[in-house]
Amino acid sequence: MLSVPDAAERITAAFAPLPTETVALRAARGRVLARDVVSPVTLPHWTNSAMDGYAVRAVDVAGASAAEPAELPVLETVAAGAFPTRALAPGEAIRVMTGAPVPDGADSVIRVEDTDGGVSRVRVTSARDAGKNLRPRGEDLQAGAVALPQGTVIGPAQLGVLASVGCAEVPVHRRPRVVIIGSGDELVDLDRFDQVLAGRRIVSSNAYTIAALVEANGGEAIDLGHCRDSLPDMQALLARALAESPDLLVTTAGVSVGEFDHTRAALESLGAALDFWKVRMRPGAPLGFGRVGSTPWLGLPGNPVSAMVTAELFLRPAVRRMLGHRAVHHRPVRVQLDEPVTIHARLTHFLRAVVTPQADGSLHARLTGPQGSAILTSMSLANALLVVPEDRSTVEAGESLSALLLGDHAASATAFTL
Repeated sequence: MLSVPDAAERITAAFAPLPTETVALRAARGRVLARDVVSPVTLPHWTNSAMDGYAVRAVDVAGASAAEPAELPVLETVAAGAFPTRALAPGEAIRVMTGAPVPDGADSVIRVEDTDGGVSRVRVTSARDAGKNLRPRGEDLQAGAVALPQGTVIGPAQLGVLASVGCAEVPVHRRPRVVIIGSGDELVDLDRFDQVLAGRRIVSSNAYTIAALVEANGGEAIDLGHCRDSLPDMQALLARALAESPDLLVTTAGVSVGEFDHTRAALESLGAALDFWKVRMRPGAPLGFGRVGSTPWLGLPGNPVSAMVTAELFLRPAVRRMLGHRAVHHRPVRVQLDEPVTIHARLTHFLRAVVTPQADGSLHARLTGPQGSAILTSMSLANALLVVPEDRSTVEAGESLSALLLGDHAASATAFTL
């Protein structure tokens, strides 16, 4: 069986950023730039004022104070969006608003709070702004400079930069199409929930959790449902899935060694090349990876928690890699345990936990409760996966371990580490 880091790196190495497509700027949030965006303009276009105040020469207000103010004639008022009609001569002032162009000849903007607010003449009562409050032309960007480099993840600030340089359409990596299928005689969808109420079936929750994880990380999830535990049914559903031309095929369940686990046989009948089938971890040891023709295949376990944990560790990085992200793996943080932990198998364990920051900046962790691989509520309560190495059977309260933070703000790293 492979170690978790080896499995993660082998899966991630099999993927590359997808080809480029162009999307409207307002649709680009969360996407990854597929090439450099070069600015066609210099920003700001002109030296402008960082304050509401008066453009002056520093030498004309040197030594100004409340007791001995400097008094200057005000030639005009320049609002943001307007331009000065003349240059500033010695001993003169021009009233300017924030963002307004500063007239030639000025080297300072005196904030209005340090004046009497005069319209035709102004009394300056402090020289603290001499030589200050100017935003020089080109301070932000020069024409021809790279505004945002390839590989940039587009968030609110990046959207603003792209808008500022006139990028109405954005070159990004195409979203990966991930087809998801499952198997199990015991499974039904919500339209047959009456059978769940009768105690005869269970809901196929993996169809919802795995698709949501794909979409939360920027992919397009295509759920084709599940089939019965039979080889012909699995072969038919796999053929249907491959007909969708996915960038990644994900199966849930059927990857163990039970009598009714037909995924491996069905894949091999379609000519699949299987890379590996087991990983030294819990939950989620029966994990498969390979290719069916040119389509990568990832086989997740069927138990709900096992499926989610393996999806976080192996599916999420694949999706992020195809989107063009450089940082694709969860980045571990050190946490202090608030309770002892005991494990019973020499496997790397990923336990559902709640990590809480403390006043001193440290992070503390406590398990969400029972850790069975079918207890999906334990995953809903967790904000982290606590990593117990395979060589540790007992970890005492107060000791530290690594944890992988989950959720929208989970930090990512370029390499898989525990």
